[in-house]
Order: sequence, then C-alpha cells, then structure tokens
Amino acid sequence: MTGVQQITVEPQESESRLDRWFKRRFPEINHARLEKLLRTGQVRVDGGRAKANTRLSTGQIVRVPPLGIKPEEEGIPSKKRALPIISEHDVTEVQRMVMYKDDDLIALNKPAGLAVQGGTGTHKHLDGLLDGLRFGSDDRPRLVHRLDRDTSGVIIVARTPKSAAVLAKSFQMRDMKKIYWALVMGHPEHPAGTISAALSKGGAVGHERMIWDDEDGKSAVTDYRVVATAARKISWLELWPRTGRTHQLRAHCMLIGTPILGDAKYAVHQHDPEQRVDLHHGLLSEVADRMCLHARELVIERPGKKSLTVTAPLPKHMKDAFKNLGFSEGEARE
Repeated sequence: MTGVQQITVEPQESESRLDRWFKRRFPEINHARLEKLLRTGQVRVDGGRAKANTRLSTGQIVRVPPLGIKPEEEGIPSKKRALPIISEHDVTEVQRMVMYKDDDLIALNKPAGLAVQGGTGTHKHLDGLLDGLRFGSDDRPRLVHRLDRDTSGVIIVARTPKSAAVLAKSFQMRDMKKIYWALVMGHPEHPAGTISAALSKGGAVGHERMIWDDEDGKSAVTDYRVVATAARKISWLELWPRTGRTHQLRAHCMLIGTPILGDAKYAVHQHDPEQRVDLHHGLLSEVADRMCLHARELVIERPGKKSLTVTAPLPKHMKDAFKNLGFSEGEARE
C-alpha cells in the first residue's frame, strides 16, 4: 500500500476490538507491528490515538498508514519503491475477474471458493491479489465491502483513497441496491415478502453460525421473491438485503425453511423431511458441495455521475443447475 487509508467501520464490524479488526483486514501485519503503529499514533480512530483493545463502532473512521513499505524504503519516491510480489499467473487470474473499471473503481466477478480476506489457514485471497489490478496506478486498489468465501458475484474495489471513502460510505448508508440469486431447497410459504429477523452469533467455537436473536441480535432485513420453482423441491429466489449482517441471506433463507443449496453451514438444519433433496445424485450432483448464492447485480449511485449497474454472469455450477432445472435467466425480468 502506498497511501494512507481512511476506512469506515461497517455495521457487521461494530463492537470488534481494534486489533482483531486490523488482523481481519490486514492479516500480513503481526501484532508487534500493530502495537508500534498504535504507540506512534500512525493508526488512529476518528482522528484520536487508540489502543489495541479499543472497541469500534459503526461509522467510525480508522486511519491506516502505508503498510507495504519496508523500513529501508522510507523516503524513496513511491514510483521507485518495490511493489509486493505477485505472480504473473495471479495477475492474469485477478484481471480475468474484471467486468468494469474506470478511474474510481473496479467491478469484479468473484468466483465461489475465493476468500476476500486472509485469516487462519487462508493463504490465498482477493485482498492479496489486488496489486494485479493497479493498471499503472501508484495507488493499490482497496476493498470497500466483502462477500463470503463461497458466494460468487459482484464485488467492488476502490482505485483511490478518495473513492474508497465515498464507496465505503455508500455501502454503510445502504445507498447501493444489491440483488442476489439463490437456489434453495423447498418453496417459501409466500411467493414474495420481507424477512425481518435479528441475528447474532451462536454455536460452539469453530462451528459458529448466525442465529435468530430478537433480544441481543442486530436488526437484519431481507426482501425476496420466488422467480421459479421445480416441483416445489427447488426454488430460485431473488434477494434484496436491506441490511448487511454476516451470513444474513444464508441465515434468513434457512429461517423461512428454504436453506440454500450446497450451504454446509446452514442447510444441515433442513425443515420438512418430505422436501429434503439428496444433492449427491442426479441432475444436481454438481452443486452438492458448492453453495448456490450469487451476487447478481449491484446498482451504484454516484454523486455528480450517472448511476452504474454491474451484472455478474452466473458461475458454472449454478448455470448448469439452472439448465438441469429448466430455469431461464430471462425469467427474472418477467
């Protein structure tokens, strides 16, 4: 990274300790280095000094200094500094994901299975590939939102610190319309509606998942409609999240009795035994271990500019499932 970042704390990050927030976003920075950055005032929260155990709140701004500069490179002009090493294969791989780019942002079609950020046991992730998207710029692109590892589809990265701040605020204020497609088990009781179920983390360590919790959970709201169904065994849902909680769509689909196909974390709690689907045989064997949740479209409102709509084509496993189920993508427009 070659410039100072001003990162807005997202709703799902509220109440996180600063050191844990930092580790999730910048896994390559160890705790000793973070402590030094905090002691010297290079990492700040809302302009003030902070400690590793500082609890963050939604909307706060965390100042992050340049992190990719080696001590011996301090004072060297940015154009002459050594860039992080990324293989030609990785550059090709991440550039193939590009669907749209301009001076402010790049829209990618993230494949299912690729984590957005690093973590325990995760060595390859989108954040680690972003140097392949510089396209001659001194600024390293930066993430402004996330998708689950096994969710495919539209993800936006900012090309400059200024655009990162604007885009992060837009996501925080829910100024962007997000449309997801999902293949689910069964059929919702109603063909369209709104799921309003507060969520909090539950379950044993290592097996946590989001659960319905009206007392201590955070508000989570999702609009949905059934686009098509196959013998009431499999349904194609179009989903519009109004909030952005962790695993929101996956948990909400499970709560209305229609868990997402291939979702090992939430589909294990299947509802009606008569509607259970054995995915390991027949036409849907290709999705048995692959989640069928796709970030289909993102509509971005841009101050002073025309709104931008980015649409991501379906991944192969969902495209094959659509074909086998007799679903046509054009049905979503009917």
